[in-house]
Amino acid sequence: MSAGSRGRRRVLLLGSTGSIGTQTLDVVAANPDRFEVVGLAAGRNRALLDEQAERFGVRALAQGSRDAEALVRDVEADVVVNGITGAAGLGPTIAALETDAVLALANKESLIIGGPVVKPMMAPGRVVPVDSEHSAIAQCLASGSHGEVRRLVVTASGGPFRGKRREELRAVTPAQALAHPTWDMGLMVTTNSATLVNKGLEVIEAHLLFDVPFSAIDVVVHPQSVVHSMVEFVDGATIAQASPPDMRLPISLGLDWPHRVPGVGAPIDWTLPQSWTFEPLDEDAFPAVALAKVVGAAGGTRPAVFNAANEQAVNAFHAGRLAFLDIVPVIEAALAAVPEPAGEVDLDAVLEADRLAREAADRVIAAA
Repeated sequence: MSAGSRGRRRVLLLGSTGSIGTQTLDVVAANPDRFEVVGLAAGRNRALLDEQAERFGVRALAQGSRDAEALVRDVEADVVVNGITGAAGLGPTIAALETDAVLALANKESLIIGGPVVKPMMAPGRVVPVDSEHSAIAQCLASGSHGEVRRLVVTASGGPFRGKRREELRAVTPAQALAHPTWDMGLMVTTNSATLVNKGLEVIEAHLLFDVPFSAIDVVVHPQSVVHSMVEFVDGATIAQASPPDMRLPISLGLDWPHRVPGVGAPIDWTLPQSWTFEPLDEDAFPAVALAKVVGAAGGTRPAVFNAANEQAVNAFHAGRLAFLDIVPVIEAALAAVPEPAGEVDLDAVLEADRLAREAADRVIAAA
């Protein structure tokens, strides 16, 4: 069925002024017969939000996560793109899942911290991952049934400090942490990529999205960032999704899954020599992935504590109040300080764990 015969998909974009948001608008602008923007929400950058609204003829606008939730409930859309960064995306994710729209999820934190609440709301086909790794896995999974999957292999660029020993990371500066070799992302995600916390969060997200146990999810370092992730099947076959690093490809799939948008990204140039390398993750230098697996397996509010403490630690690092190597220890201290609540974990419990974790992290940071 062609895009024209299906009609244009109405897109409600949250986090429109960020990296995911601006690239989403690039895809929409290049395919006006396929997509139309019906609502925009952003954080502090009101000037850019207003400019986007004028460019795309959008009247339904929101600023801040609470207004974004209201926008999701008030504006009828076919797909809601959640490109908000961090825990602030949880409310809008829940609001989107309460509508009939497909949720194109770039805000991994909302699924990770709100897993006990969000997971039961995820009807089949209602959530499409926009992270390049999870989009790749979703594409690879089309090659077999769930019962035929042996393991997921999540690739990592290794960030700006790939190959560095732990001791060499002691004097890392915020500017160095933000110098990612491949991707252009915001402060939080880029720093999380430098610590590999982002990869730990992605492992938890993969578990929740694809119902694969943590023991069957591996991380491998692939500095070229061309193979975005792989699925290994029980017969020994490994299916990989490969393309030049460009977020517009997974964004386009999020907008119109499972349909592909022609020309959204450039393919690999097979007339040129290609050399791709893969290497194991150094868990001594980058312990965040192993910690995230423990946290994810524990479940409950543990992922919410992990994420909240990390956000506080990253902000403190960029404010000059915390060393780079102390980010993960702050997370560990918060996990030890915040108890798991008794009984069923609901939204209130998740939000309270988030609050307590930030307070605990701030105490540790102040004493550092």
